[in-house]
Amino acid sequence: MKVTVFILFLFSTLYSAGTQRVVDLRGHWKFNIGDNMHWAETDYDDSGWEKIFVPSAWEDEGFNGYDGYAWYRRTITLTPEQKEKNLYLHLGFIDDVDEVYLNGHFIGFSGAFPPSYFTAYNLERNYRIPSEYLYTDRPNLIAIRVYDHELGGGILRGKIGIYEDTEIIVPDVNLEGLWKFRTGDEMSSVEPDTPDDQWKSVYVPSAWELQGFKDYDGFAWYRKTFKIPRSMEGEKLILLLGFIDDLDEAYLNGKWVGGTGKIGMGWGNLELSGEWQEFRAYELNDDFINFGGQNLLAVRVFDKYVQGGIYQGPVGIVRYGKYKSWLDRNKKDKKSLLDRLFDF
Repeated sequence: MKVTVFILFLFSTLYSAGTQRVVDLRGHWKFNIGDNMHWAETDYDDSGWEKIFVPSAWEDEGFNGYDGYAWYRRTITLTPEQKEKNLYLHLGFIDDVDEVYLNGHFIGFSGAFPPSYFTAYNLERNYRIPSEYLYTDRPNLIAIRVYDHELGGGILRGKIGIYEDTEIIVPDVNLEGLWKFRTGDEMSSVEPDTPDDQWKSVYVPSAWELQGFKDYDGFAWYRKTFKIPRSMEGEKLILLLGFIDDLDEAYLNGKWVGGTGKIGMGWGNLELSGEWQEFRAYELNDDFINFGGQNLLAVRVFDKYVQGGIYQGPVGIVRYGKYKSWLDRNKKDKKSLLDRLFDF
């Protein structure tokens, strides 16, 4: 059974009318040129680092002519009430490539680092903050790894901060983050015993063009292994896959659970009618779910034009009652759905 709601999307970061800033991150950050993955760790001593103002090109902060790797670090404190909110880290525009860590945990990236370099200088960064990574009894560390290929580098512009979205639905099981990914169309990808250790890793949600697959159009597969707690057994559950460009089919533990568009078996059989604007929400069959154990979600995608893949969230599993309440609220206020682009 397919449950969908249609929402207009522009190729830019989505924000609802209920978005509000929780923490202002404009100002001075610790900064160091070079590249060392230990700099993402919370116990690393950065007392000897420089301080530069964010947002601004690092060339304007005393590092004129520098191209290459650099890191930013900053700590913040949050209350227990703030920790439970639906939070996003907004970093504006970064030139060229970035990778973001919260308390040592990877939470998102844009572009591709060398040797497969691909710039994302024109993309606004907006990363969901998993509440399980946050502390309320001590400071939280945000560490950002950046690579600049040429010209201005660093966190260039934007209203930098942590924002709460009070209108978007929050999944009960969050599936955003790193997924296994491969181009091509092998139907064996639906099977849990099909190995994917040689597949690439991509961040979901984000267009695959922004992650090293520039100009790729055609078929691709996503896979993710996860757990659904036993406490959700017996409840009606909905799989949320956000927005996908263009067509998709979703399989849980090898069983088909939903799809949007007539994906067919090849280019000649495909018909497109604006599916990239449809919000994906598919009802799950309890018989397909391994409650308390490992589950494999496989998503087959076909993209014909421009950006491709699972490009916008939320992505996860939600109880039907929660989803229905959110859907009813948005149906009553259609304008708020169509005007969810927040002007930063």
